[in-house]
Amino acid sequence: MFPEQLKNYDIILASKSPRRRELLVQAGIPFRCETKDISEHFPEGSDPIEVVLMLCSRKAAAFEHELENNQAVVITADTIVVCNEEIINKPDNEKDAIAMLGKLSGKTHVVHTGVCIRHNHHSRVFYDTTKVGFRELTEGEIRYYVRNYRPYDKAGAYGIQEWIGYIGIIRIEGSYANVMGLPIHRVYEELLTLLSVCP
Repeated sequence: MFPEQLKNYDIILASKSPRRRELLVQAGIPFRCETKDISEHFPEGSDPIEVVLMLCSRKAAAFEHELENNQAVVITADTIVVCNEEIINKPDNEKDAIAMLGKLSGKTHVVHTGVCIRHNHHSRVFYDTTKVGFRELTEGEIRYYVRNYRPYDKAGAYGIQEWIGYIGIIRIEGSYANVMGLPIHRVYEELLTLLSVCP
């Protein structure tokens, strides 16, 4: 199957993230966006990988009605940051974002993204992990970034493709796109695999 054949499907990206939309566009995957209000709560002390797999699967399960259409495909994802075994999710406000970036400053953390792709009664559920190292950030740099970029919709309170990523990240091991919120290389591969085995 080649990318142009994906146009035969109604691919739904169940995400409000502009970064995920951008990645699908750049990969040449045709899609439309549709989201549902799904709880992203998880028990305290949960394993980070189990969390992202559980949440992306939960989001996909909400599209049972849409999946009755044999041409429908749903892609869901969830991204979290883990530093010193602590899950650092999305900040609630400026103070929260500043505190989160303070925890990441001068340290290496990991970014896990779980993805679920569903079509008919078949699904592919997987995750990708990237290690990211920040240099020591000054309080002024952190405050400048938070106040100008307002990263309240981002796990770990930062976007790798924004100012803080350019001046603060000194090493990365793994997929850059995964840190943006979607391991697009895996999504492309798994999407083609799923559709090739589905009737």
